Amino acid sequence: MLGKLQKQFRYNYDVLKIVKKENIKFGLGTSITIPHVSKVSSMKSIVFDDDDDKVQPFFTYFAHPFADALLSPESLKGTRRKKDTIYYAGFHELAYLHPNRFTPDPNVLKEAGINEGEKFFIMRFNSFKAHHDIGVKGLSLENKRKLIQELSKHGKILITTERETDEEFKQYQIKVPQDRIHSLIYYSTMLIGDSQTMTSEAAVLGTPSLRCNTFAGRIAYLNEEEKEYKLTFGFLPENFEQMFSLMKELLNRSDLKDEWKKRRQKLLSEKIDVTAFMLWFVENYPESKMIMKKDPEYQFKFM
Repeated sequence: MLGKLQKQFRYNYDVLKIVKKENIKFGLGTSITIPHVSKVSSMKSIVFDDDDDKVQPFFTYFAHPFADALLSPESLKGTRRKKDTIYYAGFHELAYLHPNRFTPDPNVLKEAGINEGEKFFIMRFNSFKAHHDIGVKGLSLENKRKLIQELSKHGKILITTERETDEEFKQYQIKVPQDRIHSLIYYSTMLIGDSQTMTSEAAVLGTPSLRCNTFAGRIAYLNEEEKEYKLTFGFLPENFEQMFSLMKELLNRSDLKDEWKKRRQKLLSEKIDVTAFMLWFVENYPESKMIMKKDPEYQFKFM
């Protein structure tokens, strides 16, 4: 944490120099640096944050109060300390995976060594090195072995991880470029792991996803994708066997992908094109902030 703090001061200083030199008007993003620099410069800060206050208290206390505008998914409505938060009907992942923004490329299957019609599974393992990941646990080595043993009976396994892949699993390591992973997720039979973001990416792409870590039940946007749309399912590490049982149950469904396409379609019919909304919000700021405060339904112009 001390190392992260030292780096943060350096980031702030470097960005402040750029802002002043280039006369930057707007700072956009998910970084704590954006709101900090906006408070000591003429730059306005627009922060996009989809994590719960309780899950990331450091960012909540040291970033949110300094942001000129904070935009978050509506699943977080009523939970933010920052009372003037702008809520939108969508998820961060829809900013780049909405059908208006993303078209899966079937050529990725050949690149990954997948035969036409072959079932395959993506496994995603997190490193849990973020400041809010202290004390967080995910899948154990034994859990991974058990999952791989079962999944290998049904299709090919591809593993992606934030850290060095365990030696015994290197044979399964994904060999396609990182920017091709979303097409691979779209065509995969299922995604299993202990990552938050990739689990949500699978959900909005209509691919069944199961995750196991100590964040299960604590992330509002994932809870919405699970409870409202039944696109993904989260389990605490002590409930791994429940996840394993559900995985086997889903593997036996012949209509699995077709059913998830229907669930995805329901989600898309109720959510906005997040990129189009964000673009409008930035280009029309600060009037856009006042419009959203007076008429939150205005966002549904961006479907």
